[in-house]
Amino acid sequence: MNIQAASPSSTLSLSPITAISGNRRRFLVRAQVEPSEKSVEIMRKFSEQYARKSGTYFCVDKGVTAVVIKGLADHKDQLGAPLCPCRHYDDKSAEAGQGFWNCPCVPMRERKECHCMLFLTPDNDFAGTDQTITLDEIREATANM
Repeated sequence: MNIQAASPSSTLSLSPITAISGNRRRFLVRAQVEPSEKSVEIMRKFSEQYARKSGTYFCVDKGVTAVVIKGLADHKDQLGAPLCPCRHYDDKSAEAGQGFWNCPCVPMRERKECHCMLFLTPDNDFAGTDQTITLDEIREATANM
């Protein structure tokens, strides 16, 4: 049994979990909050500008680009900084404060190495030809997530 409640900006999902010590049921609560439209637009514009400035391109699969931009926007809302969404952190707030993994991260600025595949050099097999993505493309690619 799964119970879901949704609003335009968040989803609450309850899934039953059977306890190891018996058959009592417990519920795991997962809240998914969408990033604000404003932050998604800010990160979309930033990504386009940085791609042009750095001579890099978005992935041939715009879904990759859309998910990364949305992840950056989420971190901007939650942490106040566009922390790379493609890495694991023990303490996201501390990492955001240090700035090393804030987009564009140090490896991207120094060596054009983007772990997220947001900014790809032309010689990368996954690089597309676009340095733009629309808000509608982001919405469409991430609608069922």
